[in-house]
Amino acid sequence: MTTTEVFLIAMVIIFTAPYVVWRLGRTDYYAPLVVIQIIGGILLGPGVLGAAFPAYHTFVFNPQVVTALNGIAWWAVMIFVWIAGIELDLKQAWRRRRDTGITAGLALIVPLVLGSAAAAFMLNWDGWAGPDAQQWQVVLGIGMACAVTALPILVLLMEKLEILRHPLGQRCLRYASMDDVAIWGVLALILLDWTRVGRQAAFLGAFALASYLVRKLMVTIPERDRWYVGLIWLGVCGFAADSAGLHYMVGAFLAGAVLEFDWFDEAQMDAFRHHILLAVMPVFFLSTGLRTQWDVGGVAVFGAAALLLAASVVGKLAGVHLAGRILKWKEGEASLFGWLLQTKALIMIIFVNILLDKRIITNGTFTALLLVAVASTMLTIPIVTPKLRRLLAPAQAQNAPDEAGTRLATEQSVT
Repeated sequence: MTTTEVFLIAMVIIFTAPYVVWRLGRTDYYAPLVVIQIIGGILLGPGVLGAAFPAYHTFVFNPQVVTALNGIAWWAVMIFVWIAGIELDLKQAWRRRRDTGITAGLALIVPLVLGSAAAAFMLNWDGWAGPDAQQWQVVLGIGMACAVTALPILVLLMEKLEILRHPLGQRCLRYASMDDVAIWGVLALILLDWTRVGRQAAFLGAFALASYLVRKLMVTIPERDRWYVGLIWLGVCGFAADSAGLHYMVGAFLAGAVLEFDWFDEAQMDAFRHHILLAVMPVFFLSTGLRTQWDVGGVAVFGAAALLLAASVVGKLAGVHLAGRILKWKEGEASLFGWLLQTKALIMIIFVNILLDKRIITNGTFTALLLVAVASTMLTIPIVTPKLRRLLAPAQAQNAPDEAGTRLATEQSVT
């Protein structure tokens, strides 16, 4: 077969297998389609199905096909995160900078400390530190993996919960975006890449100037041209951020965050996001799973995964609850935000893949962290849904009499 034909076979598998499991298994509440797609990518990858059927894996997911899939995946997630950035109200973020700074800081630092403590405990036994790692690199790397939030998945879950554009969703997006930028800077420190630290500072300075010029340009051109200019701006920012060591997804988010939502038609933006989610994002979810190297390595790995999951969830909840106490949030908000922000999925998988590639962690550590990433994402919807219902119930009840009164006044007017 030609490479094109094999590529199309891979695309059919990517879209069919997770959808069938999700739809027939009715897993949506506990395992949304995105989770099934990530797990599907892991099972279809070299560590599971590839190990069981090496000829199949070599034939379908050959280097040429994987390269093509990766290209689609990179651009898909960049567009998706770019849209999330556009939908973030930066003016509101600046007005709420104390709230954002305190919450994002505590939501990052507390799980980082607990995750690092768990990692230090694990290092009392062999098999967790990679051959090229110093102890502090392993501790800080695992700690940061426990502290991350998966911004693209968080956007999907909030859209599913119908709060993406609700004030609660915008607040959560602000907190997550701050932490998402921070993790790539910490990764550069873990990898001892001091050159990139300087390049990151240079990128942020150049980005501030370029953003000013792009914003000036956007208000002078018709809306139909803003889409083209915005996508060009997205590509430039993604390249610059990745070259500086901040990862292309950080650049994509920043590229959208400096643009105003009201520069674009809301209906077109909604349709665009849904089409990207339907048509190309599954390639990203599965291609990430395909890059994972699955190596179970005994009961100790599951024990380590349980320890790290506890450190991750407890740390995130504790940090956000502390922020809520300092900022005097309403009852229930801290718990809601804590469970949303503990969603890890793809960002954690990407992060620990880099640590594995750099030989800072072992396959056993990677497997434990992979289990944490999947489990944390599966916990989100079942736990957040009732919390969100309770939190929004008073507002809905308060609006109900007003709506009833409006209907009554209308009926009397008609009569």
